[in-house]
Amino acid sequence: MTIALDSIREAASIRESAIVATDAWHARAVVFAAACVMIGVYWDISWHMTIGRDTFWTPAHLLIQAGGLIAGLSSGYVALRNTFVGTGAQREASVGFWGFRAPLGAWVCVWGCGAMVLSAPFDNWWHNAYGLDVQIISPPHMILALGIVAITVGALLLTLARQNQTTGTEQKQFATLFTIAAAFWIMNVWVMLSEYSYKEFMHSGLFYRVAATYYPLVLLTTARANTLRWPATKASAVYMGLTLALMWTLQAFPAEPKLGPIYQRITHMVTMDFPVLMVVPAFGLDVVRQRLHGRVRDLWLAPLLALTFVALFLAVEWPFASFLITTHSRNWFFNGANYVYFMTNQFAARTFSFADWEPWSRPLAPQLAFAALLATISSYVGLKWGSWMTKVRR
Repeated sequence: MTIALDSIREAASIRESAIVATDAWHARAVVFAAACVMIGVYWDISWHMTIGRDTFWTPAHLLIQAGGLIAGLSSGYVALRNTFVGTGAQREASVGFWGFRAPLGAWVCVWGCGAMVLSAPFDNWWHNAYGLDVQIISPPHMILALGIVAITVGALLLTLARQNQTTGTEQKQFATLFTIAAAFWIMNVWVMLSEYSYKEFMHSGLFYRVAATYYPLVLLTTARANTLRWPATKASAVYMGLTLALMWTLQAFPAEPKLGPIYQRITHMVTMDFPVLMVVPAFGLDVVRQRLHGRVRDLWLAPLLALTFVALFLAVEWPFASFLITTHSRNWFFNGANYVYFMTNQFAARTFSFADWEPWSRPLAPQLAFAALLATISSYVGLKWGSWMTKVRR
């Protein structure tokens, strides 16, 4: 009897120590930081599309860097506290790195904060050296994107650890925060793929290949680790809701370009395209995954999920793109006339038809088959990564 009671106390002590090591306030703070970063990123792109890159000290840039600093500094504080004044249980329930102790998500956030801060002067130099144009995929932007991914992954790990340590209402709360963090990850991927996702590209195989490479990984990684039902659908709904809210809100503010050349008359903020309809393929992934849970090995589940994703993504994006290139989408709701200030009228006219030049003009069927293969790999990696995340406690 004494041995049994000791075992119960020991188990309770271990569980309590794990809970203490992953502070609830820290997990919430990092999710807030990720929200600042992603809203700032959207705002910054809109600023570039409307006004141009006039200075580093724009409100959008400051919001991005503030998010990185909130995540990095709060994580640094947790690491210092656990290392120097933390209890033995706190240090034991943390991950060691160079003699310091902190939850795994905190270390990822510290790294992400460092990458984001370092990308700022690099980006400033890059624009001064090569021009003040808008180009999402550039070396400094890629470093910034890696830092942003780290912040969102850190938010995922911290909320996940708390979800896995708790039960009942608190577990649901952190599963919801985990879903929100997953939505930020989807949004980050959508932003990075935006130059492949213009409406005039949506009838080409390359658009579906690129989407199939990245989205299943994000959706399935976070879905498998989440304790809520319909996790991929909910995360996609949050991503679409946030991007639509930003698209409709920002374009209501007056603004005009400060840089030239100016080919379009702009009086209000220009915002990004209507988001991809991710909620539909995400719902399909949830249905297949939940129906086959525990009945099919991941090696066979991955191609089924891949075919589901590609088929549903094609089914919704193809007809929606046919609508987006028409004059009926040129309004505030669908944002089809979101021309940047330096877009020539000849280029704007090309947005009324689908791209028929390389690499967008390649035969569709082989491209879709390749997309299914890429989606299979992406799904398999996502499932395995998600399985690992279910074990995260620190």
